[in-house]
Amino acid sequence: MIFRWFGEISTAHSGGRHTLTRPPLIQSSIRDADALVTAGLAQDADRAALQVVGGRYAVAITGAMQALIAHPDDPIGRQFIPDPAELATAPHERADPIGDDALSPLPGVVHRYPDRALLKPLLVCPVYCRFCFRREHVGPGGGLLSDAELDAAYAWFRARPAIREVILTGGDPLMLSPRRLGAILCTLAEIPHIELLRIHTRVPVAEPSRVTEALAAAMEVETPVWLVLHANHARELTPDAVAALRRIQGAGVPLLGQSVLLRGVNDSSEALEDLFRAMLRARVKPYYLHQLDPAPGTARFAVPIEEGQRILRALRGRVTGLAWPNYVLDIPGGHGKVPVGPGYLEDGAVLDPAGTRHRLAGVSTA
Repeated sequence: MIFRWFGEISTAHSGGRHTLTRPPLIQSSIRDADALVTAGLAQDADRAALQVVGGRYAVAITGAMQALIAHPDDPIGRQFIPDPAELATAPHERADPIGDDALSPLPGVVHRYPDRALLKPLLVCPVYCRFCFRREHVGPGGGLLSDAELDAAYAWFRARPAIREVILTGGDPLMLSPRRLGAILCTLAEIPHIELLRIHTRVPVAEPSRVTEALAAAMEVETPVWLVLHANHARELTPDAVAALRRIQGAGVPLLGQSVLLRGVNDSSEALEDLFRAMLRARVKPYYLHQLDPAPGTARFAVPIEEGQRILRALRGRVTGLAWPNYVLDIPGGHGKVPVGPGYLEDGAVLDPAGTRHRLAGVSTA
């Protein structure tokens, strides 16, 4: 697909920090092909094809994300601007790539592991990633659980003392009002066997203005709350995003980071180093680097695992261990996550960061 960019833009990079200027074409939120063309993010000739894509998969690009797009196929634009390639489903791709539907005992709940479960209170996001593994379900009108459905979910959690952790995901839980988010967290915190609450979100980078003091205060409950931020490129950690994260940290919520390894976005050791260093500067510990889930129409983002291992191996010794994430594959079909990072122990020897082998005494080669 060919795009035309209207206007001039400049970028600068220094020590992992990026500055960006662009002409005043920002809209409050782009949600369809017409808005993409108006914003200069697509050509008029592509309008019809993009309307078909938007009819199948939700489109939303916030003003905060638009401001970071240097050109439509750059690492930010590529994540959010729809492409006709999304209409082609590869043989290995699945509508439910990690088995959420099969593992959902009731609306809004997914139970994959013995000690934890997901709660999806809504299926709305501030932005819709073109590689999303839930792209068949999320959207602007999507899936807000009713009070009755929430009550049924709470009853399900109460009846299962083996569950120690509830993960709020969706959609994006921080699209809820402070009142509704606080009510959900407080209700879960009152269940005696639930020891940990987790929130997965993109809001602080995608729409940082939503993270008000009231929203941050809603996360202050007795049960520990951890927040996992989804960011894929260093440029997403803007001053506004960092300020939003600081408001959450001010509520006593520790922050982890998760990213997806994506072709054309962060598929180099330099891009990942910049991303992980930017996270650490924002007091976010890199936690997961996900292998792309095989959702329909996402093949253009795929990076083979072997290449991902080489990219990560190049970072060993270059970045602090605090910057090192778990590189994981969510096994298609709902079988859970497994680490697929590079190995360093081979036949009784270890490889140092430079690739030199060192024989270890007392280590079996079997």
